[in-house]
Amino acid sequence: MLRRRDFIKLAGGGLTGGAILKVFDALSANGGEGTSQHTHGNYVDAHVHIWTDDFKKYPLAQGFNPQDMAPRVFTSDDILHYAKPNGVNRVVLVQMSYYGFDNSYMVDTMRRMPKVFGGIAIVDRDSNDVEAKMHELAQHGVRGFRIVPSKDPAESLLEGEGMDRMFRRGAKENLAMCLLINPDALPAVGRQCEKFPDTPIVIDHLAHLGMPGPVTEQDMQALCALARYPSVKIKVSAFYAFGNKKPPHLDAVPVIKRIHEAFGPKRLMWASDCPFQVQKETYADSISVVRDRLDFLSPADKEWILRRTAQETFFR
Repeated sequence: MLRRRDFIKLAGGGLTGGAILKVFDALSANGGEGTSQHTHGNYVDAHVHIWTDDFKKYPLAQGFNPQDMAPRVFTSDDILHYAKPNGVNRVVLVQMSYYGFDNSYMVDTMRRMPKVFGGIAIVDRDSNDVEAKMHELAQHGVRGFRIVPSKDPAESLLEGEGMDRMFRRGAKENLAMCLLINPDALPAVGRQCEKFPDTPIVIDHLAHLGMPGPVTEQDMQALCALARYPSVKIKVSAFYAFGNKKPPHLDAVPVIKRIHEAFGPKRLMWASDCPFQVQKETYADSISVVRDRLDFLSPADKEWILRRTAQETFFR
């Protein structure tokens, strides 16, 4: 039987992306780790972080050290090992904070397997050449740029000339601004939508509703209010951190239902947030929430949430 360590040895020998997927088909057929009946879903995982311990080629950003990395390594091989047996054959990589503004490791992975991996980069919003950097990364297949919390108050998180330059470039090249925010920043998103109506926006992890603490009606209404802006999409993701933080994550169902009613399936995309999803749970514990537990979704709805929304946003 083909085992995971055998696959890693083969991958290290220079297999192409197509050959890697064939190996995973063999792994699934022979009862590999994480094998399920959903091996042909053609799904897209819209949010995964990867990193390596090759510090010479891919040095860590200032302020980070190997002890910060948990797990120590999580590579493209690792995510495919979890994803492929669950019917996921494309993945959107999200630049990991360990590398700061150096997106080299993610871009190199995308270059090796362009039909498998898309990318969301991080750039220095305060740099004078931020638009040029965004354009350059877009030439390598990057279709989104992550905006993470700063020291600024939530209400001014998206303000400033650097942020405006990013949003203008996003509108010009159809590049998504991917926001890692808490509910208190949702009003700021609405103001940016008014200012830059043509800039695609993707909100990560349900805007952290229920992470931590209970979901409040005020926060729910603030998120759903953004549905009036056609440019906004939501990642239905990071269930391991939601609510009671235990599979099967049925406490997330009413929240997803409200968001689905507001935004519709074409503006929602599922994501695992690996490797954090698989630290205490399985990969299937995440995808099964959307695939198996939302009885209000039609098959066409699931097709959008599990594949088409992410595909149209990040694989163009």
